[in-house]
Amino acid sequence: MLSALDRRHTVAPPGYSRWLIPPAALAIHLCIGQVYATSVYKNSLIAHFDTGQTAIGVIFSIAIVMLGLSAAVAGTWVEANGPRKAMFVSACFWAAGFLVGALGIATRQLWLLYLGYGLLGGIGLGIGYISPVSTLIKWFPDRPGLATGLAIMGFGGGAMVASPLSRQLLSYYDPAYDPSNAGSTASGSALVWLFVTLGIGYFLIMMFGVFNVRVPAPDWRPAGFDPARVAAKPLVTTANVSAANAVKTRSFWLLWVVLFCNVTAGIGILEQASPMIQDFFRDGGTSAVSVAAAGGFVGLLSLFNMAGRFVWSSTSDVIGRRPIYMVYLGVGMVLYVLLAVLGHAATGLFVLLACVILSFYGGGFSTVPAYLRDLFGTFQVGAIHGRLLTAWSAAGVAGPLIVNGFLDAQGKPGTLTAEAYRPALFTMVGVLAVGFVANLLIRPVPQRYHEPAVPDEDVNVEATAERSGTR
Repeated sequence: MLSALDRRHTVAPPGYSRWLIPPAALAIHLCIGQVYATSVYKNSLIAHFDTGQTAIGVIFSIAIVMLGLSAAVAGTWVEANGPRKAMFVSACFWAAGFLVGALGIATRQLWLLYLGYGLLGGIGLGIGYISPVSTLIKWFPDRPGLATGLAIMGFGGGAMVASPLSRQLLSYYDPAYDPSNAGSTASGSALVWLFVTLGIGYFLIMMFGVFNVRVPAPDWRPAGFDPARVAAKPLVTTANVSAANAVKTRSFWLLWVVLFCNVTAGIGILEQASPMIQDFFRDGGTSAVSVAAAGGFVGLLSLFNMAGRFVWSSTSDVIGRRPIYMVYLGVGMVLYVLLAVLGHAATGLFVLLACVILSFYGGGFSTVPAYLRDLFGTFQVGAIHGRLLTAWSAAGVAGPLIVNGFLDAQGKPGTLTAEAYRPALFTMVGVLAVGFVANLLIRPVPQRYHEPAVPDEDVNVEATAERSGTR
C-alpha cells in the first residue's frame, strides 16, 4: 500500500488537467496554516499553565523554527521522492504534534507541548509547506507567481478556518467558556479535546491532497509555452543551479535577508493579533473590542494574508519579483509608522493598516518561490526553497521575541495599551529598511554556478538529484 506513495505512481497521464493540482496543494496548506490561529487560545494556555506570554509564545517559535529546519534538511528528499510521499509524511507529523500536545496539556507538562505542537508539528509544517511548491512550478512554468500563490494562499487562509472553529470547539467542550468575555479562558480539558479534534480532523483532510496530487511527465509543456521567452524579464534565467551551489551565491543570502526581514516584521504582530486589537482600544482597564470581535479580526487578517498571497504573487508575474518586494518592504515601512502613531485613533483605521500589512506579509511568502525560480531555474527549486525557509525559522524566533519582550516589560496581559506596542512597531520599521536595501542588491547568478546544459531541464528528478549529490 505504501508503494502508492512513490513518485513513479504519481506521474500524470496524457491530457491530465494541471488545474486539478492546486486543490490538492490547498488541502495541505489550509490544514498546516492553523499555526497562524494560535493567538485565539493563547490566553487560555497562559492561564492553564500559569505562566507568561513569552513561555507560551515559545511554542509558536519552535514550530516556525522546525518548519524552516525541516524544509532545509528534507528539501532534496522531497524533490527525489515526490509530493505524494512528502504530503503523507507531513500529515503524520502534523497530527502527531497535536496529539502529543494534547497529552502535554492534560498532564500540565509544558515541555510536551513544546515537543508535540512545536517540534513534531513544526516538522510537519516544513515538509508540508514545500511539498507542492516545486510540483506547481513545473505545472505552471508560464505563470510561476500565480501557481505558488494558489498553493501558499491556503497557508495564510488556514487561520481563517481555524480561528472560528477553535472558538466554537472550545465553547462546546467547555460551556463555561464565553468567547465574548475578555476575561474568560477555556479549561484544560477543553484545550485537550480541541487539540485531539484538530489533529484527527486535519489528518483526514490532508489525505485528500495526498491521493490527488500528480507530477507532470518529464517532456510535458503547457500549450503554447515557449521556454525561450522566460528570460525576457530582468533577473530571470533559463539556466539551472543546484541547491548545493545556490547557497554559495550572494543572491541566495540577500534573498534570505529579504525574507527574514519581511517575515520578522509581520509574524510578531500576527502571533499577538487577538490581544493586540483589544489593547489598542483599552481605556481604564476595559477594552472596547470584545474577545469575539478580536477573534473575528484574526480571521480577517487571515483573509488578507491569504488574498495577498494570490494577488501580489500574481502581480509579480507582470511587474517582476524585485519591484513587488520593493512594495512589500517600502510601503510596509510607511504602514508600520502609521500604525504606531495613528492606529489607536479609530478601529477602522487600525484594521485597514493591519490588513494591508498582512497582505504584504503573505505576498512575500508566495512570491519567493517564483523569485527563486527566476534566479536559479527549476532544477532543484524545491530544495533551494527549503533552505531559504531557514529565514522563516529565524524570523519565527526574532519577531515574537521582539514583540513579547517589549510587552512583558510594559505590564501584564489585559492591562496594556497602544503605547506599549510602539517600541516594537518602530523596531519593525528598521527591520523592513534592512530588507529593502538587501532586495536592491540582488543580481543574476554568475554563470560559474550554473549546471551543465541538458536537453530537458525537467528531466527525471530522481536522476538529477542523484547526479547533483554525487558531484
